[in-house]
Amino acid sequence: MAVNDKNILKRLYFVAGCLFLFACAVLFKLVSIQVVNGDKYRQLAEERTSKMFTIAPNRGDLISDDGSLLATSVSRYTIRFDAVTVSDANFKEYLKPLSQALSNLTGKPSADYVQLFRKAKENRNRYTLVARNLDYSEYIAVKDFPLFKKGPYKGGLIVEQKTVREHPLGKIAERSVGYERVDENGYRTRVGLEGAFGEYLRGKEGKRLKQKIAKGQWKPVGQENIIEPKDGYDVISTIDINIQDIAHHALLAQLEKYSADHGCVIVMETETGEIKAISNLGKTKEGKYYERLNYAIGESHEPGSTFKLMNIVAALEDRVIDTSTIKDTGKGYWKIYNHRVKDSKHGGYGKISMAKAFEVSSNTAFAQMIHDGYKQEPSKYVNRLMSMNLGKELGLPIKGEGKPVLRFPGDKGWSGLSLAQMAYGYEVSMTPLQILTFYNAIANDGEMVKPRLIKEVKELNQTIFKFEKEVINPSICSQETVNQVQDLLKNVVEKKHGTGHKMYSPNFSMAGKTGTAQKNYVNKDPDVMTYISTFAGYFPVESPKYSCIVVIHEPDKSVGYYGADVSGPVFKSIAQKVYANNPLIDEVDMIHVQDENLDKNYQKYYAEAQKKYKNVPNVQGMSGMDAISILENLGIEVEVKGNGTVKKQSISYGTDIKKVAKIILELS
Repeated sequence: MAVNDKNILKRLYFVAGCLFLFACAVLFKLVSIQVVNGDKYRQLAEERTSKMFTIAPNRGDLISDDGSLLATSVSRYTIRFDAVTVSDANFKEYLKPLSQALSNLTGKPSADYVQLFRKAKENRNRYTLVARNLDYSEYIAVKDFPLFKKGPYKGGLIVEQKTVREHPLGKIAERSVGYERVDENGYRTRVGLEGAFGEYLRGKEGKRLKQKIAKGQWKPVGQENIIEPKDGYDVISTIDINIQDIAHHALLAQLEKYSADHGCVIVMETETGEIKAISNLGKTKEGKYYERLNYAIGESHEPGSTFKLMNIVAALEDRVIDTSTIKDTGKGYWKIYNHRVKDSKHGGYGKISMAKAFEVSSNTAFAQMIHDGYKQEPSKYVNRLMSMNLGKELGLPIKGEGKPVLRFPGDKGWSGLSLAQMAYGYEVSMTPLQILTFYNAIANDGEMVKPRLIKEVKELNQTIFKFEKEVINPSICSQETVNQVQDLLKNVVEKKHGTGHKMYSPNFSMAGKTGTAQKNYVNKDPDVMTYISTFAGYFPVESPKYSCIVVIHEPDKSVGYYGADVSGPVFKSIAQKVYANNPLIDEVDMIHVQDENLDKNYQKYYAEAQKKYKNVPNVQGMSGMDAISILENLGIEVEVKGNGTVKKQSISYGTDIKKVAKIILELS
């Protein structure tokens, strides 16, 4: 017995010792948790039960130059219900009135809401979805509904707010307006104006505390934010809504007519470089058109004959030719090495001046001009182009500007054909906006200005930043050269042999250059080869207010593909409608203007008009307008041939008026 008692006692001591050591370990752990790692574990506990969430601020508005909205932030609200916080008495009293109020708002049967709330109450659901995507007025109404107006604790109301971006113009200028998106890794995708000026538009995030509830859901704690978000600034763009609408629909109509793949239009204010319209439309598989990509800024391609303007400016500046220099276009082709340069006119133009070569867009004349003029020193040619800021990016704030291509002798791709090819717009590459910037400089008497899409940044009515006109090059060439090429651009439209003569209108003046460039020309299969049709220019000629470029890719060749036929009508339509909406009237002070001949003619007309005639008067030497007025007032029908003053009248003066029904006047 004694031995057994001793063994039992030893075991008890052992167990007691183990328990004591265990108690010490527990005590040590408790001290460690409370004192040493207390803050760490308290933070972990808090993170598992409550958490700070960021609140996106309202993004600033993107506004057109006339105050119309291009993009704006709109708050949308989601309403949820916490069934646990609502007392049974309140739930029973307000269930049906609340359900009916929601039914009136959404149009859903009130019985559906009764069932929804009862199920939430039975399951003690603290996050039941009631309604989503409500606008502000609807949210305010819901806050005042029965039960919900008691707030988050007694009424179980949970409100979640999010901000969505809306474009009031819809699909018009959608790509140019753009967007800014952030993925789960924090990487931002920036497109168009929204992306370029996001630093001003996006504002600063706020903070709000939320509590974790069942099923991993987070419920806002209270209705107040810890840190209020700061809304973004408003950005005022240069876009003119009316011109944008005109450009969009003119381009769309022509793309549909020619079943083209895609196209773009840019309208720029000549003096300031402000972009008034920029439209980019591409065709879907279904044959519809939408703003797929920003071709105007991002697509660099061979410009074709629109590059002839750059070439003739270079040649005039370097005294390689003048506009009266004669080139022989032969029978419509010119051979250089084993390559034939061809003109669009079968049989050629014969011997023509360089002025006419520009107006008819002769490839052979331009190839000879550049090749012969610079073959001894080709780098001189490229340097001249570079001095006019060609071959350089514009440095736009919008991401994705296409890179221009302008090779130097010795670069990869340069060959003995390069000078001749570059003469009519091949082996070079530019974006539509880069081309337009050069044409705008010619319209602007040689001053090249940087295209601008933004005027200012504002907070309410206070200007935060202002973007002023930026000059790239104060004079890309001499004024003499500017004057010469301005006449050439005008003649392209106004002269009957000009490639743009179909665009001529006596009501308003335009100047510009057509361009038709082949795509896929390496493949000689005519079925594969497609075209780029372009017209670039400005209006009105006398005092250019706007420059414009229209580029259409891959029109249906069976309908047409020349720049004058495809892109020219879009340019004319835009110019005509912009001119009609904004007539440009020159004010002339007539008070001190006197013309002695005009006064004498008027006195002669007045004297004749006061007479009472029985016989046909002598109107020879009078202005046509005065003669017509006098004769028609006598009841005689007048037919006029020519312009100016009356040289001859078909009925001799002195003839009895009663015997005369009609008279023919020949003017000179």
